[in-house]
Amino acid sequence: MDFQDGTPLGKCFECYFKDLMHFNHADRVITEENVLQEANPEILKILDSMIESAVLPGSCIDGMEYVEAFMNEVRNGKRGLVLLEHYSNFDLPGFSFLLRTSGNASAKELADKLVAIAGMKLSEENPMVSAWASAYQRIVIYPSRSLASIKDPQKKAEEEIKSRKINMASMHALDAVRKQGKVILVFPAGTRYRKNQPETKRGVREIDSYIRLTDVIMPVAINGNCLRISDSDPKNMINDEVWHDKLVFTAGPIIENKKFRKEVQEKLPEDLEDKKQPVVDKIMEILEGLHNKAEAKR
Repeated sequence: MDFQDGTPLGKCFECYFKDLMHFNHADRVITEENVLQEANPEILKILDSMIESAVLPGSCIDGMEYVEAFMNEVRNGKRGLVLLEHYSNFDLPGFSFLLRTSGNASAKELADKLVAIAGMKLSEENPMVSAWASAYQRIVIYPSRSLASIKDPQKKAEEEIKSRKINMASMHALDAVRKQGKVILVFPAGTRYRKNQPETKRGVREIDSYIRLTDVIMPVAINGNCLRISDSDPKNMINDEVWHDKLVFTAGPIIENKKFRKEVQEKLPEDLEDKKQPVVDKIMEILEGLHNKAEAKR
């Protein structure tokens, strides 16, 4: 290992950055015409090397029986959705790497079929982050949190038009890849969890749309974190700190969408206007339960 725990990402993996930029051909400006971004296999090799240098022995995918059950449903034509906890920008790279190196055929098949839902920030904010994201096939969306953060009324009105166009195109792209038998991966919290900010672990209401358009869901908890948000510069992803850690991704029992949503919503007051957020809240409760159980064993 050639770095100490807590080394900023930019310093720790500086040796990889030239290659990342050389091989990156991803679009930096997102429009309704390019929301579907293809995976770059050369970038994936680099990301795999970065992950491999950080994860400790014992890192694994737990609950492989649920991965196999989930993939059986997908092979039978069911629309599959993976809902993953979100702690760092190593979450998808780590999950993909451990699926592909697990020695399990269903796990590798899942990794090959994954299409991640990604916010525009990953593509547009920083060329290095854009290169990083391009390792994986993804559909880019305009997140509701980004729109809500705009204070200027005129700017917000302009961005609302843009967000509608992009998100409409994203839903069309989602439908297209699902017809190809792909599996959608979404972070239901919509942002990375930050210490002492419990609101960052609350599920985003819009996730119910992905749940509603799904047949089977596999929740996946994450324990361990090799890329931690910097306390001194939390907004700059390049200053995220790299740590050696044991990463355990825990797959949970398969959730049948129609039955799940019906059971949640039947318990709600009839006069409750928002019946979407409670569905997402229940998903986050399931993920938290998986996480706490796995942490006790880790």
